Amino acid sequence: MRISRIYHPHDLTLNSETELSADASHHLGRVLRAQSGQSIILFNGDGFEYQAELTEVSKKRVCAYISDKVENISESSLKLHLGQVISRGDRMDFTIQKSVELGVTEITPLISERCGVKLNAERMSKKVEQWQKIAIAACEQSGRSFVPTINPVVDLSEWLAADFDGVRVNLHPYAKHGIAGLTLNNHQAQLLIGPEGGLSDEEISQAREFNFVDVLMGPRVLRTETAGLAAIALLQSYFGDLG
Repeated sequence: MRISRIYHPHDLTLNSETELSADASHHLGRVLRAQSGQSIILFNGDGFEYQAELTEVSKKRVCAYISDKVENISESSLKLHLGQVISRGDRMDFTIQKSVELGVTEITPLISERCGVKLNAERMSKKVEQWQKIAIAACEQSGRSFVPTINPVVDLSEWLAADFDGVRVNLHPYAKHGIAGLTLNNHQAQLLIGPEGGLSDEEISQAREFNFVDVLMGPRVLRTETAGLAAIALLQSYFGDLG
């Protein structure tokens, strides 16, 4: 039986008991129907896994005793920041989930000229909270102990203009070389993925002004959610830990 991995965003201390968060308690008690005495793994984003045993499972709370601490070596040496123009429906949820599984370290949702999603500030904020929960669940499933940050939604121009010490990549159908032709000196990269309708000519020019390199993904036109994940996988294969 697979041992459940649970995110617990608090300090974790060896040889002590901790009460789990409401979300974790609901998942263990109501969804998984866990029992007292069952082994679980806790993580809080510090890069370690904490071996624990459930000591109480009730409708009101779930508690666990922490008995061991082990470094988790599942993180890639590639620090990859994904800038993804928001896509419609559940496509953005899918992109967040799978990019976390593939090892991204940071995600910024973007608004561009052809972005098809129009939400007010309150709904955008709720979307970011939802995406952060999806990222946490993806870490629980994939074995990561570092939780990528989902940044607040910003305009593409603001994200492009921000300082970044690493290689900046933009997919372009007429680029002269692919990802294999890149050189990464410090294992840091930013990947820009546009909307379903693509970036405008002005946005592509602006990206170049801020040192984004045009990269060719291949002869076929990929949907926004496919292009991003394919590019992440290739970047991890050449410069990270996929092999």
